[in-house]
Amino acid sequence: MSGGSSPVLLVQAIVAPASLQDEIDRTAYAMAHLFDGSPPWCQPIFAIALALILVSVLSTLILGNRSRSEGRRERDDDRDLPELDESDFLWVFVVPALNEEVTIADSVGRLAEVEVRNRVILVIDDGSDDRTGEILAGLDLPELTVLSRVPPEAREGKSEALNAAWRHLHERVLRVGRWAEWPVERVIFTIVDADGRLDPRAGRVSWHFRDPEVGGVQSLVRIYNRTTPLTWAQDVEFGVFGNLLQRGRMAWGTANMGGNGQFNRLAALDSVAVRDDRGRLGPWRAGRLTEDQDIGLRLLHAGWRGEQARSITVSQQGLNSLRMLYRQRTRWAQGGWQVIDLAGAVLRDRSHGIMAKLSQLWYLATPIVQSCVGLSVVLSIVFLITGEVRPHWTIIMAVLFYLFTAVPGIIGVLHARHGRRVRDILVDLLIAHGYLIYSWIIYPVVYRALFRQLFGIRSWVKTKREALTEADDSAPPGEMGEIGGPSGVPAR
Repeated sequence: MSGGSSPVLLVQAIVAPASLQDEIDRTAYAMAHLFDGSPPWCQPIFAIALALILVSVLSTLILGNRSRSEGRRERDDDRDLPELDESDFLWVFVVPALNEEVTIADSVGRLAEVEVRNRVILVIDDGSDDRTGEILAGLDLPELTVLSRVPPEAREGKSEALNAAWRHLHERVLRVGRWAEWPVERVIFTIVDADGRLDPRAGRVSWHFRDPEVGGVQSLVRIYNRTTPLTWAQDVEFGVFGNLLQRGRMAWGTANMGGNGQFNRLAALDSVAVRDDRGRLGPWRAGRLTEDQDIGLRLLHAGWRGEQARSITVSQQGLNSLRMLYRQRTRWAQGGWQVIDLAGAVLRDRSHGIMAKLSQLWYLATPIVQSCVGLSVVLSIVFLITGEVRPHWTIIMAVLFYLFTAVPGIIGVLHARHGRRVRDILVDLLIAHGYLIYSWIIYPVVYRALFRQLFGIRSWVKTKREALTEADDSAPPGEMGEIGGPSGVPAR
């Protein structure tokens, strides 16, 4: 930022552009004096934020390239791996449920339709005081077992509920009866949220588990009630995460877990089991607000590979309330702050190479990067409003500003939607800008989460489910970012 120049110069530069050489010279001067006129105390903040933005763009380009390469690798996979299919595995579908009367029958009923031969459905009723238990008792599913938790152990969090399911699996399911002595290397512990709709073809994820080093595979998450701009944006958001960030990290085996549609090899979970403060054993650490993120990283540090499925989906309810979305994303963001304590484990990890470690460290640094860049944006706006600084605009500067702001989102949306025709790509570019606006709208959750983490606030409010509609029930998968019409048929 340089002093003495008005923002009006940007308009002047566009309306009456200087010669190319003059423009280059002015841009070079502006870049050399980028922070001139700004208070000395904030110049390091701007410099760090600029460096982080550049690294972020570079990281996005690398992940985009790796994502496309991963698709080719899967098509041409010639590794000497065992010929296994879904029938070689025992599929244990685990559904944590706390007051889920609205969606539990729908979710569990769909698990019974998943095309696998060996199936156990285990629902953890975590102290529900609505009709959840009654509804589960009325389901005529021979594969279903309901594990009811009561106080004082009930309602301790999703981690504790999953640990209870893990202990039940070892102590009961694999010890006596039909599944006794089934090898833990062939047991797939599958987590589905109570509003989740797992792909009937989910058994095809066995393709990934042919590799004995794969400890976890994450489904591609979709939003099935994407009938409003807010739920539409959430669908795009999950598409960007799965198709770009997750698929890009697959080449290094560092794709993380997402908590819904999450498949884990039981042997992998066993390898990271720890005892809580009551002496109870379980893979999930107590008190983690994003238990999926935490265990996914710990599995990587234990030497297991994490992968992202491209064709297997799990659909869930999106949130139509911005207030509820803020509350949910604050909890997720706080979980991101919590797992920073795993950075040391990344550095000590000897099972992954340097690029895999860098990808994990950058992933862990996400809340730090977001908070620093966001702070620089807020300071810039304040200084512009107060007249503290006046940026020296040129056309090249404006183009660079736009590119560094928009490129990560554009690349993410292009990977999420897979458009190939010119028309599709143009539509994707428009969608990308809508997605960028959405990203900035929910940006403040990073600071709200930091505040809660610093002051030791760990409480959370359960996300309230919306009543299922006929449109929700009939909505087909569609393309990422499509908005379903009233009949549930996606509208272009």
